Parts: sequence; structure tokens; C-alpha cells
Amino acid sequence: MMLRPRCSALLCAVVAMMALGFTASADASAQLAYQTGQNISPAYEGWIQNEDGSKTMVFGYMNRNWSEELDVPVGEDNFFTPGPADRGQPTHFRPRRNRFVFMVTVPADFNEELVWTLTTQGRTEHAYGTLGIDQVLDNIVIASETGALGIGASNAEIRANTPPVITVEGGTEYSVRVGQPVELAVHMEDDGLENARQNWVRRQESAARAAAEREGPPRLSRAQLRPPTRITVQKAVWHHVAWFLYRGDGDGTPTFDPPQVKTWEDTRSGGNSPWAPLWTRTPIPEDGVWRTTVTFDQPGTYILRARGDDGALYHDQDVTIVVSQIASE
Repeated sequence: MMLRPRCSALLCAVVAMMALGFTASADASAQLAYQTGQNISPAYEGWIQNEDGSKTMVFGYMNRNWSEELDVPVGEDNFFTPGPADRGQPTHFRPRRNRFVFMVTVPADFNEELVWTLTTQGRTEHAYGTLGIDQVLDNIVIASETGALGIGASNAEIRANTPPVITVEGGTEYSVRVGQPVELAVHMEDDGLENARQNWVRRQESAARAAAEREGPPRLSRAQLRPPTRITVQKAVWHHVAWFLYRGDGDGTPTFDPPQVKTWEDTRSGGNSPWAPLWTRTPIPEDGVWRTTVTFDQPGTYILRARGDDGALYHDQDVTIVVSQIASE
């Protein structure tokens, strides 16, 4: 019988440390966060049954960068099969995970696989949309996936929640020049909006009383000082409207005033994101109309999207803004 040579205690310790070091290195590399240089993976979220028998297939994406936003026009690097290559998908991609970004309605007898192909940073990835029974979406599933239900608990009030409805006032098409501001107004209607507004007023009044009674600098509560513990992505439930660039054939970047609440899952503190710890909830307008001013620094045709969000469910509306160059003197 052949005996395996034993290693010395020192050698065994070195081998064990090397193995642990390799494992730790592999784990660390798997957890690396990149600001730029990474690609985007399209995602199929599921499908919704419509009353007329048709189905709505819902897609999103994961931009693996924390800061780099990429533009990919519809074409050989951003297309659908079968059928029209343009299914209303975005051409401007914001950082990190963006869920339930756009919808594609298919007829009741559709039984094919709808594939979204996206090539970025030299890498091609696909999202495969099918109508499997295990991929059906409803309001509870959407609220859970966005993080509004925490670990997934719900009650009768949550299950009765319906999406808000937003309307863009003043039209959905604008023609302006570079640097010329456009005022965008969005009216939101929602079953829980009035309660949220009253809670906001009470919260502000309570904070004002506490500030008047307190001496010295502001202090954080015990809950605010507690390190965040998240089993899954968690989102603050609060009504807000946020604009973002959805499509554009120009090189410009829109500037919003006031700065918009993020619609992508930024979990870092201080990022004006409902997924971030200690997020400061934005005030709810008394008349239910959110007003925003936007300007562009480059000519082009841009599609902006407004997302009305009650913290769990949402409704989107688009506007098209054609920006021309400043007239020469």
C-alpha cells in the first residue's frame, strides 16, 4: 500500500493559508464594483395578462456600472427578434439594476420566444421572453420585486393597492433651443396619495417642533444610527414623480431642476434614491402636480420618461423634445 507523504505542520499551514487566500481573492473579485467599463445585460421580468386576451411582456436590464451610462441606438446592437427590431426598448441605459423598464404587447395566440439582443462593451447578451405560467406578473409580484415589501410580507391594504395614474400636462412634444428651459408638469392620481400627503405634513410639523425644543446640532435617531440590514433590496414606500432620459439621438445630457429622485436601484446613502438608507422623502405638492424644468446642452431629439411611483407600483409617460442649435448671430 502506498502511503501519502505527510507535510510538516508549517507546510500544511502555508498550504491552508494559500487556499484560503485564493478563496478570499475569488470571492473579492466576484464582489468587485465597477464605475465604468462593464457591459449591460438585458432582463426579462415576466408577463401580464390583459383583459382582451393579449399579453404584455415586461423587460428591464442590469448595467454593471455604478456611474457610466451608455447609449445604444436601435439597430445591430439593440434589437428584438422575431418581428420588428424596435419594440420601444430604451437606447439610453442608466446605471445598475433597472426593473420593469418597458413593455411589449403580443397577441393572445403568441407562442414564440421574444428575444432582446443587446451588445455593449464588445459583449452580446440576450433576454428571452416566454409566456410560462411561472412568469406571470401581478401587483404583488411587482411590489415585491421592487423592494416595497421587504422580505415579502403583505396585508389586505397592500394587496388592495393599485398603480398611480399620471398625466403630463401641457402636451407631450416640445421644440426648443440649446439651453432653453422647458417646464414639465405631471399630475398624479393615486388611491393612497392623500394619506401620504397628510403623513408628510404631520412629519414636517413634528420635525419642526422637535427642532424648536432641541438645543445643539441635529441628532440622528436610534433607528437611523442602526446599520442597515437587508435580506433583499428594500425600497422606501413614498409617492414621487421622477424624469429620466429614455432615448436620444443627440450627445446632450438633460439637466433637471430640481434634481430627480433616482429610478434605478442606487443603494448607497446620500444618492437621492428610495433604495438608499436614510433617504429623505421628497415633499408631495398640495395640488398633486410635480413641476420640473429641464434644459439640454446639445441639439438632438430626446425622449424623456416620467415615472409616477407610489413606492410599490408605477405608471410611465413619455415626452419628445426636439432641441436645435442656438441661432448664430
